[in-house]
Amino acid sequence: MVVLNMKKLLLLLLLSTIPLLIFGQVVRGRVLDHETKKPVDYASVYINGTFLGTSTNANGEFELDVTSQVNRALQISAVGYRSKALSSLIAGKYYEVNLKKAVYEIVEVSIESKSLTKERERCMKTFKDEFLGRSRNAKECIIMNEEVVTFNYHTNRDTLKAIAREPLVILNNALGYQLTYYLDKFEFDKVHKTTSFSGNIVFNMDLAAEGQSRKEYAGRRKKTYKGSCSHFFSALWLNKLSREGFRLQEVEGIVPLDYTDFVHIDVQGNKYFTYPRNLEIAYDYHLTTVSFRAPSVYFARDGFFEPEAIVWYGYMSMARIADWLPYEYSPD
Repeated sequence: MVVLNMKKLLLLLLLSTIPLLIFGQVVRGRVLDHETKKPVDYASVYINGTFLGTSTNANGEFELDVTSQVNRALQISAVGYRSKALSSLIAGKYYEVNLKKAVYEIVEVSIESKSLTKERERCMKTFKDEFLGRSRNAKECIIMNEEVVTFNYHTNRDTLKAIAREPLVILNNALGYQLTYYLDKFEFDKVHKTTSFSGNIVFNMDLAAEGQSRKEYAGRRKKTYKGSCSHFFSALWLNKLSREGFRLQEVEGIVPLDYTDFVHIDVQGNKYFTYPRNLEIAYDYHLTTVSFRAPSVYFARDGFFEPEAIVWYGYMSMARIADWLPYEYSPD
């Protein structure tokens, strides 16, 4: 009789954890102005690089099921504010997010003269080349709201800087996606021909329809995926680098590396890319050098990785926004 009661108690305890587990995958909270404490409506709440996102209501409240992306940081963005990230989400906690006003170092200029109009056209071309890219995909990419982009006209001729006072809406006709990009920073060094930009991306629409267009998009997406950063990290997670066509070694190294030399697995099963020196990735005769900016880089099965922790040189560094696929994408 005692054993039976203990079994019932154990069953009740197990069942009682189910709502908590489900609730733990749903993030709830409210977005406020840091100074006024007034709610920020229509703020975007999303997981960077995915289709997963929502908007705050008139009271600044949001609710988002993050079951499929539970280990990722939650991004909050709104027009006129600096984006903010929530990491290490806690089950059952109600989040109050305070957004600070964005401060722009570039002054918005009214385009009136012909000379300034021509300069803007030149700046916009450079911006598109470096931001969208120069690939075949980029040729079919359109920034729907170019007017929100402002450049540092007549200043610091060696460096082109750009800001966007509103999120950029981008139509990728090559891969069949519409996406939104929240640009934090863009700089192009004209002397050394180097580009750096940062921000967050959320995919809004999958334009692939049934029939011929769907097949065309599928082919283009798969071709773009092969040899990409996401492809590499997905293969790395599965320990299938060689099978997927990758070779990883030390720069100018000749000694083969074992999986445990560059992948650390913690007690929760999370995987981290780590190595004390630069590494070289070879894929289909293309070479990429990886330089670590952090002791280790978290990555996941879907190809997600922490981009700020790595610097790419060579083939993979040439990929731009026009070549980005959502983390939900699978070539199978």
